[in-house]
Amino acid sequence: MRFSILAATLLLLAVPVFADNAPSVALETSETLFSVLTAINTCGYDQELESSDPLRKQIRLEVRNAVQNTAGAQDVVAPMCQFYREHQPSDPARDLAQYVSLALELEPAPSFAPKVKQAELPPDAQPVSAFAALVQAFYQKISLHTIWEKYHQRFTDMVEVYHDPIAKLTFDMEIYLKLPSAGYLGRQFVVYLDAMGASGEINARNYASDYYIVVSPSNSGLKMQQIKHAYLHYELDPLAMKNGGSFKRLEPLLDEVKSAPMDEAFKSNISLLVTECLVRAIEARTMGTPKTPEAERLKTIEDSDKEGYILTRYFYDELIKFEKDPIGLRNSYAGMLDSIDVGKEMKRASLLEFSSEASPELLHLAQRKDQHLLLNAQRRLATGDAETAQKLAQQALDEQEEDPGQALFILAQVASFNGDMKGAQSYFEQALRSAHEQKVVAWSHIYLGRIFDIQEDRLNAVDHYRAALNAAGASLPQAKAAAEKGLQERYELPANAHPQTPDQDQKPQQ
Repeated sequence: MRFSILAATLLLLAVPVFADNAPSVALETSETLFSVLTAINTCGYDQELESSDPLRKQIRLEVRNAVQNTAGAQDVVAPMCQFYREHQPSDPARDLAQYVSLALELEPAPSFAPKVKQAELPPDAQPVSAFAALVQAFYQKISLHTIWEKYHQRFTDMVEVYHDPIAKLTFDMEIYLKLPSAGYLGRQFVVYLDAMGASGEINARNYASDYYIVVSPSNSGLKMQQIKHAYLHYELDPLAMKNGGSFKRLEPLLDEVKSAPMDEAFKSNISLLVTECLVRAIEARTMGTPKTPEAERLKTIEDSDKEGYILTRYFYDELIKFEKDPIGLRNSYAGMLDSIDVGKEMKRASLLEFSSEASPELLHLAQRKDQHLLLNAQRRLATGDAETAQKLAQQALDEQEEDPGQALFILAQVASFNGDMKGAQSYFEQALRSAHEQKVVAWSHIYLGRIFDIQEDRLNAVDHYRAALNAAGASLPQAKAAAEKGLQERYELPANAHPQTPDQDQKPQQ
C-alpha cells in the first residue's frame, strides 16, 4: 500500500479538523429559502417592498400570474395564506424571522420536509412548522421551480456582486485576529442572499456548530457591519467553549447587569456576556479607517457600557496591546480572561447609569430543546476535547432521547480524532443507517470516501463521494466542495502532517 498505517492514522486525525482549501465563508442561494419567502410574499408580506431589489416585485408578479392561470391554484393558496395571517406576530420584525428559521431547517425543495422532529426545531419556527407542507403544495401546484429556474441566474449574479466585499471583510478579520483561514469540517458559516425579504434586513442564526446569515440586499447594498458581527461570533464562540473553566470566577459580574436593558440571555450566562463584549471591542477597534477619530471608537464603547456590556472597555484596552503582539487570539484569549480584575470591573459597573433600551442582538442562538447532550458534544469536539465529546455522545446514544445518527456521527469523528480508522469506519457506516439529517449523511459519506482512498479502494471511495454530492446539494456548500474534490482526485495525506505536530494530531486549530 502507498500509505503506512501511521500515515493512515494521521489522515484520520486530520479529517475532522480542516476542510481542504475550504473558504471560511460560503455565499449561496437557496431554492428552499426562496420558496418559503415567496410564499409569504404571496400571502401579504409587503415589508419594505418599495425599497427592495426590483427583482422582488418581478417575481411577485410572475407568481400572481401563475396563480391566476393555474386551475385549482386558489385551493392551495387560500389555506396557506390563512395560516400566514393567523400566525402574524405583533412585532413586524419577527414576521420574516420565524419563516427564515423554519426554512433553514427544511430539506431541499421539492420535499420541504423538516430535517428534525417538531420539538427539535428552533423555538420561533415551531409555531409555523405546518407552513412547510402548505409551501410544498403551493410549490407543486404553480410550478414554482420553473420560476426559480427563470430567475436563478439573477440570484447568482447577486452573489457575485457581493462576493468580494464579504471575502475582504472575513479576510481582514482573520488577519486582525491572527487566526488561520482554513475552514473546518462539519462547521460552516453560510451567507444566503435572497431578494424576497425586506430590503436590507439580516437574519443570523447559530444552530450548534453552524452559522447562517440570510440577507436581502437593498439599493444601498449590504449591511456589512452586521455580517462582521455574526462572523466574529463564528470565530470567537469556540474559544469561549474551549476556555469554559475560566468563566466561573467572572460570574459575580452578572450581579451588576441585572437592571441593564440588554437581552436576558447575557444577564444569566457569563460566557455569552464575555463573548459579546469581546465582539463589540473588536468592532470598535476595526471600525472605519486608520484615520477614524478615537472619539468615535470610544463613543461605541460608552454605548456598550450603557447597554450592559460592561467588559467591552476592558477588552478594547487589551486589544490595543494585542495588536502590537505577534501572538494570535487563540493563544492570547486565556490570558485576557485571566487578567480581568473582577473587583475593579464590578466597582466600575456599579457607577454606570444604564440606558432604557438596548439594540437587539443580531445572532439568534437557536438551541434545540432536546439536543443538549449532542449540542455540547459538537462544541467540545470543535475545541479539541474529544474525550468529553465521546462521553456526551455515548450518553445521548444510551439514553435514546436524541438523534442516534448524530450521536454515531460524533463518535465516528472522535474515533477519527484518536486515529482509530477501523472504529471510525464502523461508526460512520452506522451513522448512515440511522441518520436523517442531510449534513450527517453528506459528511459520513465524505469521511468514508477518504478512508477507502487510504485503503486504495478507489471504487468504493468514488461511490461515497457521489453519495455525498447527492446528499449535500446546494445547501451544504462545504460538503459539496469536498465531495467534488474527492471525485476529481484520490484523497492524500496533507504534506505537512507530522506525528509531533500538536495542531495536527491533538486538537483542532481555532
